[in-house]
Amino acid sequence: MFRRLNYKCHFCASCEGKGCISELPGMGGVFENGNFQANVLAWKKFSEKFGLQKNDNLAFASKIPVRLAPITGAIENIGYQDERSFYFDMIISCCQAGIPISIGDGCPDEKILAGIDAVKAANKSYPRTKAAVFIKPYPNSKILQRVEWASDVAEIIGVDIDAYNIVTMRNLVQLEKKSVEQMKNLRDSINVPFAIKGVFTKEDVELVEQVKPDIVVVSNHGGRIETNRGSSADFLQQYGTRLKSCSGQVWVDGGIRSFSDVAIAAKLGASEVMVGRPFISALCKDGVKGVITEAKKLCNQF
Repeated sequence: MFRRLNYKCHFCASCEGKGCISELPGMGGVFENGNFQANVLAWKKFSEKFGLQKNDNLAFASKIPVRLAPITGAIENIGYQDERSFYFDMIISCCQAGIPISIGDGCPDEKILAGIDAVKAANKSYPRTKAAVFIKPYPNSKILQRVEWASDVAEIIGVDIDAYNIVTMRNLVQLEKKSVEQMKNLRDSINVPFAIKGVFTKEDVELVEQVKPDIVVVSNHGGRIETNRGSSADFLQQYGTRLKSCSGQVWVDGGIRSFSDVAIAAKLGASEVMVGRPFISALCKDGVKGVITEAKKLCNQF
């Protein structure tokens, strides 16, 4: 495990989107990392606004779960030797750190299948391990095929609607801009909680209001896709109450780097947060030990 040395992460002292500007494939994002950087800076802005520069008196946030975000493209984006190795390493590390997990999918099918296999393997040491499974907005028949593949490991099924904006993938695998009717059909066909991920426009909010999913995830894909300019924290503040009124829970991801950020997300109405790049960097740099250390920092367990 953890032998690959040619990682694409620059291991910056603070992961703020400055060392990997526009590196796609890689760890960067679009708009010269504009949304990536905005995500990180917004949590700092709210920390100052709410007077939460320190971790003092933030015990209420300890009840907000920190979950591994769905991650794929380990070869092209991270520099891992293969998708399966990354998923097996990351998922077992998160299990040891006590972090709930997510898996994603992509092209080729190996990406989601590797995640599913890794969750199944983790069950040997950590029984009853389940994952939130986020699927690209394929035609519904293809989504339901993936739901079947993941049936043994999925505690939540979500559709990653903003992945439609990944133009190269959209053309390659026929991603769709989902209608209300299509999403309702999916929601009604799935027997675990249903999530809509990638909510970052007013149009997305209107979709959520009509579909009424169990979970909605405010996200701009970590700043990696072309969507509105801005941060997930600001979007959560603007639309969180509205989203909460038509869904069971509101989650958020993007730029979360500290326990203080988690506390702010809770204060803005989030029930759970998801974290991607910090866990990737920790895994690549220090293996299981790194992921455990990062988890403790985010959950204030030192």
